[in-house]
Amino acid sequence: MTSLAAMPRAGQLECICEPGALGERVVDRRGTALLATGFAFSVLAQVLTLSVLPLAGLSLAPSQGLASLPYAAFYVGAALASLPASLLLDSFGRRAAFSLGASLGAAGGLVLVWALVSMHFGALVLGAFWLGIASGFSLFYRHAAVPVGGRGASALLVVFGAATLAGLVAPSVAGLAEAAALPRVFAGTAAAAALAHVASLAATAALPYQGRRERKSEAGGLQGWRSILLPTAIGTGGWFAMTALMGATPVAVIGCAPSEAVVGAVAWHVMAMYAPSLILTVLPQAARPRPLSAIGCLLLTTGAIAFALSNSAGSFSASAAMVGAGWSLIMLGTTLWVSGNGPVSRWLLGIHDGTLLSGAVLGAFAASALA
Repeated sequence: MTSLAAMPRAGQLECICEPGALGERVVDRRGTALLATGFAFSVLAQVLTLSVLPLAGLSLAPSQGLASLPYAAFYVGAALASLPASLLLDSFGRRAAFSLGASLGAAGGLVLVWALVSMHFGALVLGAFWLGIASGFSLFYRHAAVPVGGRGASALLVVFGAATLAGLVAPSVAGLAEAAALPRVFAGTAAAAALAHVASLAATAALPYQGRRERKSEAGGLQGWRSILLPTAIGTGGWFAMTALMGATPVAVIGCAPSEAVVGAVAWHVMAMYAPSLILTVLPQAARPRPLSAIGCLLLTTGAIAFALSNSAGSFSASAAMVGAGWSLIMLGTTLWVSGNGPVSRWLLGIHDGTLLSGAVLGAFAASALA
């Protein structure tokens, strides 16, 4: 016999809240797929941009000391964007925040094209800065994936792993773009980066609406800074080492191989940055924060030693792959570590990512010493 309490009655209010609003776990497959697509195109733009900036800076800089400035400006833009990106994501939602970031990336790519065609160093730095802002926004895809996929780890691995495709197609895209833009060296690659951000914009603009998450009180959220201190320190060290080595790699490769090998080395690096996520999608239970972070540090150290011993394009590509894999595991581990105790204040997330990217800025300036 049906319970009277369970039967609907006149005047009863039924809950029509957004799925997941009452705490149940809901897997948003469409949202995860669109996040993965947008992130993959954003990473493709980053691969193309970062394969150009060190060499373009070397060609256009008025002095040797300024050659690394465009590369550093990219990471300065990313660092400065991290906190605003976090707050915009919280206030206006993922669709608006990621679409804004992709729009700025497309604009920055066009500025970069003009700078390369006009041989204007100041515009090169400005375009790199805008592209860096877009990169700062796209870094938050990983945080957005945690609540979208219910349990978090699986969706994070899918979104991160989708960027592996960017590494696979980047050399072919760069080759076709450069052939179409001849005789303007690097302009085709910069134009392809702008188009990749346009494709990312199309994906993020199609994201389904997701209600603003429940906020912790600002005082309570900021008091949790001790819980993110260690993963932030580990992640900052990882970003410093990765950007220092990858800023030096294009210059090192160009000294012993044709320019096409530069995009190849960067592509191997990017594939290694995101391929571990694809492997872990099969065994998501292995995605444990502290072991991933420790293995990542070991791989990154090994890659740094391999870079110091390299003398050919192949060996530099191998060291770049090890550096990328190490960075990947550090990022996965620290991201899961930070979010392991539940939702984190957007202020803390912004400060966390801003600190990581400050390490990247220092690494970018250190790259000129390693090249």
